[in-house]
This record gives sequence, C-alpha cells and structure tokens, in this order.
Amino acid sequence: MDRIRVLVADDEPLIVAGIRTVLESEPGLEVVAVAADGAGAIEAAERVEADVALVDVRMPVLGGLDAMAALRAARPGVAIVVLTSFGDEPNVLRALRQGAAGFVLKSCAPEELIRAVRAAYAGDAYLSPPVTRHLLGLVGPGGPASLAEAERRRAAAGRLAALSPREADVLRLVAEGLSNADIGARLRMSEPSVKTYVSRVLTKLDCANRVQAALLYRDTL
Repeated sequence: MDRIRVLVADDEPLIVAGIRTVLESEPGLEVVAVAADGAGAIEAAERVEADVALVDVRMPVLGGLDAMAALRAARPGVAIVVLTSFGDEPNVLRALRQGAAGFVLKSCAPEELIRAVRAAYAGDAYLSPPVTRHLLGLVGPGGPASLAEAERRRAAAGRLAALSPREADVLRLVAEGLSNADIGARLRMSEPSVKTYVSRVLTKLDCANRVQAALLYRDTL
C-alpha cells in the first residue's frame, strides 16, 4: 500500500488534532506537517515531501485559496483539498477553477475525509455531496449570467480551441463525469489511450486535474 503524506493547514488546533487522529488511524496515511495559516503551509511544503495538502479556506495572514498557487510552486504535484465550515459556493468555484482536487466540509464524517485524501492522491477529485449540489446550480447552462461570465466563456472557448477534435470529444465526456473506462467504451478506445488523451488535454489546457478541465469546458456552454 502506498504511503500518503499529508500536510494540514488550519488555524484551529482542535480541528488539526482531529484531522491528524482521523488520518493517522488509517493505514498508509501520515500527517507530515501542520501549519496555522497559508504562509506557514507554503513554508512547510518547501521543507517536507507532501502528496496531499488539506487547506482551510479562511486563515489569518494568508487564506487557503490565496495560498494555492504558491503551494503548488513550492511542491509541484501536490494535490490540494480545501476544507471549510461555511459551504461557501463562490469559494467552491474559485478553488476548483484554481485546480483544487477536492472540497470537503469540516463537518464531514471521518470516512469522507479519508476518501477525499485517497481520491486526491490517486489523481481523482472528491466533493462533499452538499458541495456538489451547490456546484451543479452554479456552472453551465442556467448559471449566473454577467459580463464577467461572458468574458469567462470567451476565454474558455479560446483555450479549448487548442484541442484536436478527438481531445475535445474526450474533454466533453470528462465534463459529463465519465470514467476513463466509460469514455473508452463510448469512443471505442482502449482505457490506456483515454488516459493518454486526458493527460494531453490537461497539459494543453494547463489544468491540474479533471475537475478543473471539466469546469473550463462547462464555462463554454
């Protein structure tokens, strides 16, 4: 079993202690560093090897969302799962568009937190069910319309123009939530070929994961 190294950033000591207890009760999971704010999380990422970072949205000095880009620069490849007590919809979209691998509520069950960490480590995404319900109402057709949204659509369409027709087909099915196996069946491709196409799509679109790419696609609808 792979050893998953986790960095935890939260300014509430009891929350940090609870997360550490939950994660380290699970075989293969280890908390390798903790921080009380985003700046501390960045410093920790420079110092220790971490596969997954659990980062609170609201912290003093530097919040989790503002720290995301610097965290990835300090530790390329780290998967970031955002924690919140608020269920704040704009934060959900901002976090996922910036490449977060997951978004979980602090009130989630211990098993859900473990699932989120394992999914992020595996390159998948995990959203708490209440977060998913909010998110579905905010993106794609029927979402909020504004000049900013129109500009977002134009920018997204410009980025997607770099894809080949086959890559665009794969992205469309990724945005529908299909697995690589399901995409392969739909497009009559082998699963390894689908995986290669997904990797190409993420590279061309400069996306950290499938969710970020799916949101970019849905911005064009």
